Amino acid sequence: QVQLVESGGGLVQAGGSLRLSCTASGSIFIINTMAWYRQGPGKQRELVATITRGGSTNYADSVKGRFTISRDNAKKSVYLQINSLKAEDTAVYYCNVEGITRDYWGQGTQVTVSS
Repeated sequence: QVQLVESGGGLVQAGGSLRLSCTASGSIFIINTMAWYRQGPGKQRELVATITRGGSTNYADSVKGRFTISRDNAKKSVYLQINSLKAEDTAVYYCNVEGITRDYWGQGTQVTVSS
């Protein structure tokens, strides 16, 4: 069984910053791509950023230059540094990790940006 535990969400003013963390535990020994998704109120879940095992990253156009994804393979963790927050960044943020045969989802962490 695999568990993903996320943390770091909260209420922040526009222009502020947050750092989200997600750590995998359990029966997952090789993690390929790790990613962050988000789902805003009344919106579909969207891909925010990905990072490969080798460290290559990709970002949604809406977050380029403001969000930074990173990972620590030894800790089976992925992080999302979020700067210059905007009201439209308000969403539940989910981490996703790709194992050998399937991927796994975290429970989500709420980020709320007040204007």
